[in-house]
Amino acid sequence: MKISRFTMNPFGMNCYILWSAPGGECIVIDPGMMTDSEKDMITSFIDGNNLILKHLLLTHCHVDHACSARWLATKYDVKVEAGVKEIELAAQMPAQGARFGLKIDMTPLTIDHFLSENDIIELGGEEIRVLETPGHSPGSLSFYCPDSSLVLTGDVVFQSSIGRTDLPGGSFQVLMESINSKILTLPDDTVIASGHGDTTTVGDEKVYNPFLII
Repeated sequence: MKISRFTMNPFGMNCYILWSAPGGECIVIDPGMMTDSEKDMITSFIDGNNLILKHLLLTHCHVDHACSARWLATKYDVKVEAGVKEIELAAQMPAQGARFGLKIDMTPLTIDHFLSENDIIELGGEEIRVLETPGHSPGSLSFYCPDSSLVLTGDVVFQSSIGRTDLPGGSFQVLMESINSKILTLPDDTVIASGHGDTTTVGDEKVYNPFLII
């Protein structure tokens, strides 16, 4: 499985496209496009590689990760998929944008399909396992690809840092439990592709992340 990263919007959010091969299927994770050029960047990649978008997944429903979810879902006729505990955040998309002073046209987001712990999504013969990793937001999800030694964590954990917990629905205690029980239990060579910043590995974060060193 291939992974392509696109960094966008004023928050430097990482949108990911998982894909098998040109002409095959793909998955978009966290479409946070806030400009026409960012939208073009994603659609040009999908269309330029003749990919078929099968799933649109949200790690969580903060505005920087989900503001173009409905636009992309409508364009490619797919469902918006996220955790059930993200319903309130999704509905508050316009208020989130106003809170950060974003000059973008926002409407409340509806989640079409709810994902839960241990759900399996398939792409190119590989399994993608859903992990419930709340704390940064009430229904944050991570997506683990064991065959590719990859986990996409959204804003749960970053290189040498962790997600903020001071936004509505955040909890430091819950976040740390999620990281310790769901992320740090993965093999040390698992690559962490997070919602902001560079990739890292589970093993490196055990050693170098100041929030996680015991």
